[in-house]
Amino acid sequence: MEEAHSGVCGAHQSGAKATLPHKENGYYWPTMVKDCIDYAKRCQACQFHANLIHQPPEPLHPTVASWPFDAWSLDVVGPMTKSSGGHLYILAATDYFSKWAESVPLKEVKKENVADFIRTNIIYRYGVPRYIITDNWKPFFNSLINKSCQKFGFKQRNSSMYYATANGLTEAFNKTLCSLLKKVVAKLKRDWHERIGEALWTYRTTVRTPTQSTPYALVYGVEAVLPLEQQIPSLRIAIQEGLTEEENARIRWKNWKPLTRRDWRHNKGSSVIKLDCLRHSIRKCVRILFKLVI
Repeated sequence: MEEAHSGVCGAHQSGAKATLPHKENGYYWPTMVKDCIDYAKRCQACQFHANLIHQPPEPLHPTVASWPFDAWSLDVVGPMTKSSGGHLYILAATDYFSKWAESVPLKEVKKENVADFIRTNIIYRYGVPRYIITDNWKPFFNSLINKSCQKFGFKQRNSSMYYATANGLTEAFNKTLCSLLKKVVAKLKRDWHERIGEALWTYRTTVRTPTQSTPYALVYGVEAVLPLEQQIPSLRIAIQEGLTEEENARIRWKNWKPLTRRDWRHNKGSSVIKLDCLRHSIRKCVRILFKLVI
C-alpha cells in the first residue's frame, strides 16, 4: 500500500486509485479497498494538498480524436515558485485520444521554446498531429509557430485566452500536475523541476476517468511494470521468469501477429469515449422530452 500510494509511481493518489494497481497486477486480500482508503486518509501530505471538491459532478464533454496523437492541447502553468534551477513555468501538452502528457520546465516562455517543444517533444517522438489547440497568447500565436505549421503540415486551433474551459483537457491536466508536484516536492518546494518526470510517470500509469484506462496502456498496448511488481512479483512477472527463451519467443511471436493488423478505430479508449458521448446525448434527449411532456 505504501508503494502504491506514496512510492515512486504513486504520488499520493486517492485510496480508490491506489487499489487499482493491486487488482490489475493480481494482488488481493479481503479488505484491500478499505485498507487503501484508510491508508490514504492517514497520509499527512494528502491532508494538506488534497482537492476539496464542492461543485457537484457534471457530465463530461470529451473531444473525440481519431487515433493516438491525432490532436494535442498546449498550455503554460505558472508563474510558480522559482526552482533551484531558475525555472518559473511549465509548458504542458496533452493528447486528446490517450490523455498522454508531456511537459518541460521553462525559465521564461518564448516563442522559440514553444516551437522547439512542439518539434522535439511531440513531432519527433509521436509523429505529426492533425492539429494542436492553444490559446491566443503571443508565445503560441506568432509567425514562428505558423512556419512550423506549414513545414510539418499540421493545423493550429485557438481558444479564448480568458476562457479556460474552452481548452478543458489541458486545464484539467495542469490542475492534476500541480497537485502531484505539491505532494512529492521537498519542504523548500524548489526542486519541483526535478520531480516533473516522476509526476508524469504517475499520471501516465494511473487510470483516467474518460477512457477507463491508463494513458500508458492506450499508447503501448500493455501496462507499465511498476516497482511494486519487482518487490512482490506479480502474476505476469512470475510467469515470465519461469519461461525458457524458446517459450518466450513463441509467446512474443503469437502476440505480435495481431499488432500488425491493429485498427485504432476499434481501440478500447475510443469506444469508451464514444459510448460516454452517446450516453450523454441520450440523457439530454430524455430531459428535453420530459420537459415537453410536462
